[in-house]
Amino acid sequence: MIHYENPRMIVGCIPIWKDRILIARRAIEPRYGLWNLPCGFLESGETVEEGAKREVLEETGAEVDLIRLHTVYNLPHARQVYLIFLAEMRSEKSMTTTESSEVRLFAAEEMPWSEMAFTSSTFALQNYFSDRKTDNETLHLGTYR
Repeated sequence: MIHYENPRMIVGCIPIWKDRILIARRAIEPRYGLWNLPCGFLESGETVEEGAKREVLEETGAEVDLIRLHTVYNLPHARQVYLIFLAEMRSEKSMTTTESSEVRLFAAEEMPWSEMAFTSSTFALQNYFSDRKTDNETLHLGTYR
């Protein structure tokens, strides 16, 4: 008998303030203490856009306006699909929360690449910084097996 399980949808953002990106150091498992884009599971009854904005607020205290969908990232082994939006921060204001022990704006050359929690964030951020050099507005599709 074949058993099908629906994938879990994870939504989040690349929060942009001027030329820097807001990321959070995780205060929860998995990957406690590592850096990540603000992302999390889509909740019942919300759109992907609503969920992405909620995750940024819950993890960083920042309010954002969505620009466009930037990344679709598949993790088939974990039955997860990530939708990561580009988002403009409404102000520079951010704060730690119960989900993040540190929240900080990073320029491209300051990113803590070796301390990133998940491949989805690394994939999205590397493509974002690459796009910025060429004014590319491509939707990036990725898979990690």
